[in-house]
Amino acid sequence: MERVVLPRIGTVAAWRDAARGLAGRGVPADAVLWQVGAEAPDLFAGAPAPAATGEPRAVRLPRVAVASLEAALCHSDPERFARAYALLLRLAAGDLRWGDRSDPALRRLLQQEKAVRRDIHKMHAFVRFREVTEPGAERRAFAAWYEPDHPVVEAAAPFFARRFGDMDWVIATPVLTARFTAGGLRIEETGDTRPPPEDATEELWRTYFANIFNPARLMPRAMRSEMPKKFWQHLPEARLIPGLIREAPARALAMQEAAPTFAPARAARIVPSRPALPDLTLETLKPALDACRRCPLGACATQGIAGEGSAGGLMVVGEQPGDAEDLAGRPFVGPAGQMFDTCAREAGLDRAAAYVTNAVKHFKFAPRGKRRLHRRPDGGEVQACRWWLEFERRAVAPRLTLAMGATAALALTGRGEGILARRGRVETARDGGPVLITLHPAHLLRQPDPARRAEAREAFATDLRAVVAMLGD
Repeated sequence: MERVVLPRIGTVAAWRDAARGLAGRGVPADAVLWQVGAEAPDLFAGAPAPAATGEPRAVRLPRVAVASLEAALCHSDPERFARAYALLLRLAAGDLRWGDRSDPALRRLLQQEKAVRRDIHKMHAFVRFREVTEPGAERRAFAAWYEPDHPVVEAAAPFFARRFGDMDWVIATPVLTARFTAGGLRIEETGDTRPPPEDATEELWRTYFANIFNPARLMPRAMRSEMPKKFWQHLPEARLIPGLIREAPARALAMQEAAPTFAPARAARIVPSRPALPDLTLETLKPALDACRRCPLGACATQGIAGEGSAGGLMVVGEQPGDAEDLAGRPFVGPAGQMFDTCAREAGLDRAAAYVTNAVKHFKFAPRGKRRLHRRPDGGEVQACRWWLEFERRAVAPRLTLAMGATAALALTGRGEGILARRGRVETARDGGPVLITLHPAHLLRQPDPARRAEAREAFATDLRAVVAMLGD
């Protein structure tokens, strides 16, 4: 029986070198006794090593197989080295395909790999450092005591070295200790098994944990699945957990009793649908629109855009503010507004003599990098903003209203479809006033074909001349 004694530090690397040499000499798996550290010799230790009886093997394995083998070697199973060497020989000989879980030995190794990786993850999550910095030291120093299920210190320590490279620290376990000093990591056998003393931050951590604990969401089974009780001894807040669980039902009941009550569903039918703004005027409309949250648009736009102009004559209603209007705080100053001004001058319509506004008072957009692309308001947003439009109509008392586009037609008449067919017609608004339906100036700007653009512009100008004629009567 050939006996291989592996060191406690660098065990995996030592096994790898020993296994490669044994396979190269053709030593079969059942002729090797694997041990770790200076353990007592077994019954066959004094016997001479048998001659190699197997075929020498050159070991070449997939990278994933090497990673799994070396991870499984960090398991606490005393048979892990013999099992891994036997699998190594079978893989090298082509008698086994990597990943074949129908093989009991390979399946067991993969299960142990999973357990080791889980143990490494738990160590990363549940190690709790305590500060042990000496007075006058140039680098802060921390220490922790941890008891893993498997010998994973060497595999887990590089994570801490990467994350806490600006401080000195020690992680001691019952067998090995990871020590990081002045940027260098070394592994050594554990001498002192006493946990480090508590520091001042642990009481702060317990206070924080007690305050974020939600008794209404208590799920002890789920909590223990993520943080098993065996890890509680390493956590400063662990002493609070039993009491918090015990008091959770009473605290949750107290929270329920202190919670505000909701009005019954029937109350919605008697709550006024309009905001209580008894002092609202056209002059105070802008601040009220800035504070409006009747729909989500008010929270996204820069500001609310109130109408402007003269009362008693023509009211011009567009769709919504654009990017330029949202930044300037005035209606009809963007490309569509400039198109309207040009066509109005050509038709003899004085914009200063009209009151111009929009059906929706906030800019609806979709962000695209640094740009904000226009999005058409939906029916709910038009309905939420209609109260403001109705207030403007009562305050302005227009003789005629020009509805430009589908959104304006929907807000004024209740119908937003068929604008091209309805264009140039005078319809009746919800409040009884006359409304002339026309295209929105943005429709002219969106026409790619010059002939169609000219045709749409002429139709729009015709409607504006009709407005001038109606107001002149």
